[in-house]
Amino acid sequence: MILRPFLYEPTACASYLFGCTGHGRLAVVDPHIDLVDAYLAEADRIGAPVVAVLETHVQADHVSGLPAVVAATGATAYLPAGAGVGFDHQPLRDGERVDLGNTVVRALSTPGHAPAHAAYIVADRRRGTEEPWLAFTGDSLLVGDVGRPDLHAQGDPEAMARALHASLGRLMALPDGVSVYPSHFGGSVCGRSLSSNPFSTIGFERRHNAAIAHADPDEFAAALLSDLPPAPAGQEAIVAANRAGSVGAAA
Repeated sequence: MILRPFLYEPTACASYLFGCTGHGRLAVVDPHIDLVDAYLAEADRIGAPVVAVLETHVQADHVSGLPAVVAATGATAYLPAGAGVGFDHQPLRDGERVDLGNTVVRALSTPGHAPAHAAYIVADRRRGTEEPWLAFTGDSLLVGDVGRPDLHAQGDPEAMARALHASLGRLMALPDGVSVYPSHFGGSVCGRSLSSNPFSTIGFERRHNAAIAHADPDEFAAALLSDLPPAPAGQEAIVAANRAGSVGAAA
């Protein structure tokens, strides 16, 4: 399996190109509109096509590059079931899989930052097992923090926070050695205490992430909803563009 991170410093967004070179099947996770050419150039250098684009959720802080990648490659778009977008895509329900040759992707429903949110748990058959190797956690589990629950809350951020608490419990059930690749790092407004180190492991976050230390959902919600940073600039327009899926919209 090949994995290439792409870090977009202006808004502290992380996206990823990964997949199976043996079978020539690559995917992009949470693409950013300003990095589309970079994904395509790297796929071309690797010599394998992009056949899938996976969004963990409808983004609120940046315009997605999903429509542009799909237009350029013919890849299939995948989003969590119930994402409410207005373009052709394959909805992924909890436990459903996307096979990229020897690379296997399983959707794990993790609502809370957004009502429809998924983490993507990845295994590599070439290791002789489908044991999880890494997790693209989107805006649910971040390094040193968790995603804020108010941006998509539709009036009830406390309910979203309690849903996120349950979702984090599902992620913490993964083995300690599973690598964590979130969609933001230090500097993003999607959390409060994100590390500038963009990558981690489940075991490290279990031991050191203060945001997941609250066992009680109500205590977790109260702590998570205090001292929130301002919402992303242009949030409503960004969400509308990402739901519509117009190539280059609001870029």
